This record gives sequence, C-alpha cells and structure tokens, in this order.
Amino acid sequence: MEDYLKRSVSLADAERIAGQAMAKATELGLSIAVTIVDESGVAKFFARMDHAPLIAVDASRKKAVTAVSYGIPTGQSWFDFIKDDPILREGVHGFRDLMLMGGGVPIIGDNQVIGAIGVSGGHYLQDQECALAGLESLKGQV
Repeated sequence: MEDYLKRSVSLADAERIAGQAMAKATELGLSIAVTIVDESGVAKFFARMDHAPLIAVDASRKKAVTAVSYGIPTGQSWFDFIKDDPILREGVHGFRDLMLMGGGVPIIGDNQVIGAIGVSGGHYLQDQECALAGLESLKGQV
C-alpha cells in the first residue's frame, strides 16, 4: 500500500527546517514567522518568533503555498516566470493565497515536491536566506 501514498515532508523534518530558519533569523537579528506546508499546501508546522510582525504570519503561509503550488521559489524565480507575460503578470495578483516576494521555497525529496517553507519578517531577501538555511538542515536526508 505504501506505493500508493504521496511523499510528504515529515513532521520531524518540518521542525528541523523551521528551527534552522529561525536560527538563521536570530543570527541576522530578525524575528520571523515560518510556515512549513505539505505537498498539498496544508500546514504541517508553524512558529512565530517573539516580536515577529503580525503580518508575517499570513505572509509566511502564502509564500509556502505559492512555492508548493508551482514547485518554484518565490522571489526572482517567480518574477522571471511572469515578467514577460502581461496577462499572467497582472492576473496572478487575483489569486487569494499567492505571495510573490522571496522567502518561499519548495522542499524536494526523491525529485518531487514534498512540501515548502515560507518565511516572513525581514526584507524578502533576508526571508529567502532564512528559508534556504532551513533547507540546508535536510542536505542528504530527503
């Protein structure tokens, strides 16, 4: 029966990713919110550091959902995807849970998207740095 189950980020891995992202935020002097979603975009793990902006809660979730939905990171990758298509560039803003700013990164395991991390609380480039640091905790494990 296991052959029929979808691969998903484990709770243990989600906790490890989030912990590493928050450690990077502390190193950068930030307070962030971090959301890990599974392959379907359902929340698997969430944490908000003390003093993280309230808006970071929803932004971290939206970044994770955006990254898992299309399998590409938010930020520059998304901009490159839509920049030359006026209809797509204007139309994506109508999607309810879309967040294009950096800080959302898919989690890949066995060459498939098994989840995503979304980070918010700093400048979007700092959020992205924290998300990538979180994923570093899985090197060679998924």
